[in-house]
Amino acid sequence: MSLTKHFKYQYHPGKATTDHGTRMYEVQGFRMPSVTTILAQTKDDEYIRTWRNKIGHEEADRIFNLSSKRGTAMHKFLEKYIQGTGYDDLTEIGVQAKPMAQKIIDVGLTPVSVYYGSEVTLHYPGLYAGQTDLVGVHKGKDAIIDFKQTNKPKKREWISDYFSQLSAYAMAHNFIYKTKITKGVIMMSSKDHYYQEFVVEGKEFQKYKHNFLRRVDEYYQTRSKKTG
Repeated sequence: MSLTKHFKYQYHPGKATTDHGTRMYEVQGFRMPSVTTILAQTKDDEYIRTWRNKIGHEEADRIFNLSSKRGTAMHKFLEKYIQGTGYDDLTEIGVQAKPMAQKIIDVGLTPVSVYYGSEVTLHYPGLYAGQTDLVGVHKGKDAIIDFKQTNKPKKREWISDYFSQLSAYAMAHNFIYKTKITKGVIMMSSKDHYYQEFVVEGKEFQKYKHNFLRRVDEYYQTRSKKTG
């Protein structure tokens, strides 16, 4: 059983490209950096550097690549479920990812009554763009929803960039489609099939919007210095 789609918004298609390691989107004549690129290039990565040095760069790359492939496979299962089409992946990665996706389906998507779009490209003209996993109604309120895989359970304070990502998508959606979305939901499944859900809304969501706009400003200032 898939979700019910409401064709409330006519979402604009976007084309994602990679330019010298930077993910870019082309939407409605604008060419903009991705939300994830802005966050990656303005974050404090001291923890990551320490972790990579501790376990070795080769092992760190192996873990990162495996997680990335598993996450991609999990997203594919969820995308096809939402669309109501049959899909399976019998590769080793697919076998690992399927029960992770099923956990999100069984627990996370249960309170999502309807959705407006899946794998939706959103943009704030001239500033940034990105693709959110789902825009829909979560427990009675319009929300931006993203699916995440993780190697181990996360604490809320570890995933502030995920909240900034949701707020960026919400601002873009609100600007283009004249909506007032003030809620974001992270649905996370670990490789051991442990489900976590993180909801950000109201004043806290506003805080992350301001945080992301500061990061956008920092990103463009840094880029200007490099090209100046």
